[in-house]
Amino acid sequence: MGMHIHQARRKGDPDIIIDINTTPLIDVMLVLLVMLIITIPIQLHAVNLNLPVGSPPPPAEVRPEVVKIDIDERSTVFWNGEAIDEVAGSGSGGRQVLQAKLQAAAHQAVQPEVHLRPNKEAKYNTFAEVMVAINQAGLQKLGVIGSEQFIDN
Repeated sequence: MGMHIHQARRKGDPDIIIDINTTPLIDVMLVLLVMLIITIPIQLHAVNLNLPVGSPPPPAEVRPEVVKIDIDERSTVFWNGEAIDEVAGSGSGGRQVLQAKLQAAAHQAVQPEVHLRPNKEAKYNTFAEVMVAINQAGLQKLGVIGSEQFIDN
């Protein structure tokens, strides 16, 4: 088929233009785009919130006590720097002492903040036992601190 075109053309004939004129196509697309923009309803991005009414409560006059529970590399639990006997494992004496201290803290007028700092080398079982004891005691303000030691450099 290509051979017939070459043979049919004469030397004086102009070259055949194979390109498509895209200007009318672009004009139609722009008109359609403008119509689409005009016809789409404007969406309002709003979130309905139920905000409290009234003035905020006054700042707490009594700051809560901070209880520091540390777990060292040998999985020994410390209550504000004082060692508690074995918490996890076969010995239940340390667990009972910890639970008694946590119960006493939970029944205070203003519950203390508990800062739990496990060592990187401590057994996970000990950490889990302490977390369970804190939860069972009903303490609400708990923070696990010292997580920067777990980041690999």
